[in-house]
Amino acid sequence: MQTGIVGSGSWATALAKILTDNQHPIRWWIRNEKTISVIQHRKHNPHYLSNAYFNTHLLQMSASIEAVIQACDVIVVAIPSAFVSEAFAHLPAEALRGKKIISAIKGILPESNDLFHAYLFKKFQFPMADYYTLLGPCHAEEVAAEKLSYLTFSGIDISATQQLAGYFKTEYINTEVNNDVIGVQYAAVLKNIYALGAGIAHGLEYGDNFLSVYIANCAYEMSRFLQAVSAHQMSDSNTNLPNYAASVYLGDLLVTCYSLYSRNRTFGNMIGKGYSVKVAQLELNMVAEGYNAAKCIMQINQQYHAAIPIVSIIYAILWEGLPPEDGFKNIESYLV
Repeated sequence: MQTGIVGSGSWATALAKILTDNQHPIRWWIRNEKTISVIQHRKHNPHYLSNAYFNTHLLQMSASIEAVIQACDVIVVAIPSAFVSEAFAHLPAEALRGKKIISAIKGILPESNDLFHAYLFKKFQFPMADYYTLLGPCHAEEVAAEKLSYLTFSGIDISATQQLAGYFKTEYINTEVNNDVIGVQYAAVLKNIYALGAGIAHGLEYGDNFLSVYIANCAYEMSRFLQAVSAHQMSDSNTNLPNYAASVYLGDLLVTCYSLYSRNRTFGNMIGKGYSVKVAQLELNMVAEGYNAAKCIMQINQQYHAAIPIVSIIYAILWEGLPPEDGFKNIESYLV
């Protein structure tokens, strides 16, 4: 099995480390030729996770996404959702035929409000049976430091999903599988919004006691939204819902809200301290998925009609100019 990675940010770099630590050769799409040259000569990514070193004999890097995809059976996509359309725009219609896609994307395509699998189907008629997700809770920085972490793989065919997950299992990575492909993607989107809110709360100098209540309520609100999605997707009302206390749901929410590595929490902290959205974006110099996600989820929820007051208020702070202090006073009234 020839595996390719699309993306060169911190998460893509961490996944490249996992696969090459398992002695799997990879083809790696990196847009910047200069970055490729540095990795070839210095054996690490100069921009992300520079403490993660590679056996470059296992890397075939290219600035051509079409060349990487053409040469691979399995493609791991780990780029910010806002850049997906640009990255895939010039691929021919048959480029993904017969491939398996593993999505490590934690957002919604903002121009269309699509999850990645929906975008792939619209553009390439890509079948859901060959689509898998790779999600946390797992910060790239801890992968680079080889601290024990957990990844959850989701796919329709559990046996095939387990096989793919096995390629990523190492001494410092444990893997789990489930078949809630759509739910885990929405959970990854929502946890970024809630983490951004946790950062705002921290910037407003709320303490740990408040934050624990806030996150507990976020977990409940997330489960309501995911149940509404499941009810819309399922024709059989007796189908069991996933365990929303599992690590890919609750665990990822917790680590993204609490961890100092979380870029969404960091972005929110700036907003809480009085930075404008534009200044916070420039200061962070990385993509905080929760910002666009807040707008997307509000629009998507017009279809599902879930009660998501916390998301609604965070959206109003980010997109409608609601003062963070006023927004969190409103959030206080919803918490139980």
